[in-house]
Amino acid sequence: MRAGGLEAALSPAVGGSLLWLALDGVDLLRRAPDRAGDPLAMASFPLVPYANRIAGGRFTFEDVDYRLPLNFGDHPHSIHGFGWQASWTASETGDVSTRLIHDHRGTDHWPSAHRAEQRVALTPSQLSMSLSVTNIGDVAMPIGLGFHPYFLADEATTLTFGARGLWLSTPDMLPDRQAPADTLGDWSSPTIVRGTSLVDNAYTGWDGTAIVQRGDGLRLTVMATGADWLHVYRPPDSVDFCLEPVSHMPDAINRGGMPVLAPGETASLSMTIAIDKIDPALPKSAAIA
Repeated sequence: MRAGGLEAALSPAVGGSLLWLALDGVDLLRRAPDRAGDPLAMASFPLVPYANRIAGGRFTFEDVDYRLPLNFGDHPHSIHGFGWQASWTASETGDVSTRLIHDHRGTDHWPSAHRAEQRVALTPSQLSMSLSVTNIGDVAMPIGLGFHPYFLADEATTLTFGARGLWLSTPDMLPDRQAPADTLGDWSSPTIVRGTSLVDNAYTGWDGTAIVQRGDGLRLTVMATGADWLHVYRPPDSVDFCLEPVSHMPDAINRGGMPVLAPGETASLSMTIAIDKIDPALPKSAAIA
């Protein structure tokens, strides 16, 4: 897809993932390698029908016990849902928009069959992605949604967003206890992203906007609806990091915080990445006219 100088590509067969997003040939997200078949190598992938981790791959819903596949190597928890490891179908394609569909049949792993839909669209200055799920079964089901984009960070890249707090994690990356939002860095004002420590934490009370200001003068503004949480993944000494707009905290299904979708109902979440150019010689708040 292309709109002006903004270009994106999708891989329906590999988790309905985004392969790249570039402006005038400059990558805005981490670019997937040629012929990549692993969703974890992509620029972004959808999270459905839950986001992040479910402890031990086990949960109980309406008095029925469920066990999910442990789908992340030797990690002890199930992670990110089913959609990111499934094949999607491109039901509509165009120069500036695409619609992807994934049907999940009812199995022992999840209470109900459901249909997931992604709509991806470009304008010359932004990428818009929406993710929706409709319960097409005859019983209720828990539901969680999100996106998992990988942003690039040079040594000058800063991150800014507002949140009420965050959850610190156990060694196996489950939420442990709440803490002030600035415990791992004060992101309420522009703060250098790259660092030597791991950040892999869910921020609660996110205000729905995050700003990535790069040293090359590009500013990316992430805006989301239907996402009260922002999961930040910053590996140590890495050139990329993740800002994941999500509808719930990790392991919410075992903590009473997972929304429920009745038969025939639809849940949705959307994310927009708006791009503009800032003169690196000017203050970070000064846009080029």
